Amino acid sequence: MADTNPDSKPWHKKVDLIQRGDRSPTPWGTLTFIGLRLLDLPLQHALLAPAGLGSALLARAGITSAAAASPAVLHTGIPFIDALGRPTSALLFVFACGSAAKQIYWQTVLSYESFPAGAAAAVALYNTVMNSTNGVLSLASSTSSLFSQPQITIALPFLSSSPVDIPLSTLLGLCMYVFGLSLETVSEAQRKAFKDAPENKGKVCKVGVWRWARHVNYLGYSLWRGGYTMVATGWIGGLVMTAWQMWDLSYRAAGVLDDYCTNKYKEQWAQFKREVPYKILPGIY
Repeated sequence: MADTNPDSKPWHKKVDLIQRGDRSPTPWGTLTFIGLRLLDLPLQHALLAPAGLGSALLARAGITSAAAASPAVLHTGIPFIDALGRPTSALLFVFACGSAAKQIYWQTVLSYESFPAGAAAAVALYNTVMNSTNGVLSLASSTSSLFSQPQITIALPFLSSSPVDIPLSTLLGLCMYVFGLSLETVSEAQRKAFKDAPENKGKVCKVGVWRWARHVNYLGYSLWRGGYTMVATGWIGGLVMTAWQMWDLSYRAAGVLDDYCTNKYKEQWAQFKREVPYKILPGIY
């Protein structure tokens, strides 16, 4: 009988970068990933700095910069943060640092599977491209979240020398980033703790947040990626990125993982799918 499961199409496997079931050490992959994720941070700082790389790229392309619309000066007491000038730029740089730290923690502590250097470079490059795109778009007057409406005026004496007009989309994006990154980290930590317990050998993890959805960690990633873009570009960019990541992860990554878990856990996985009917979005999908 022909396989009618759309999640088991062969094309899924062609784009999967994780070596499912292979736990052989890949030190060069780990070092490559850590090195490239750390190198992303000075790049993001250079892109976001006033009159920095991002502004130069926009000027060369003939695109108007939004820098003049945000005259607030940071005074956090942290020199490399204050050097960014704009609260939005500082927040995006903090996002880059937080996501890099989380992903390095995932690779060095939480992940079981092999991660060859080629796959590590591809994942790191994807994150750098996404971060850089967000940074440059946040500086362009036509795409910057600085003009997103509605806006709220807030006095932040610990951050800025004058009251700051903060778009509501920025506040929502910040919440999405914090919640999403926390959810992704907690879900992966819970799964590792479950798998490390000898009595759970060969069992499907369905404790904690894994009762919400079968691929709840992908929900976390989609939310923080979407929140990152929302802070950079406003409502439309943030919602489009969130939807894109959910679609990609639910059909591509979840499809690969569903095939793998079906073959590995058999009836256990079928039972888990009956108990937790939602793939990625609890209560909806």
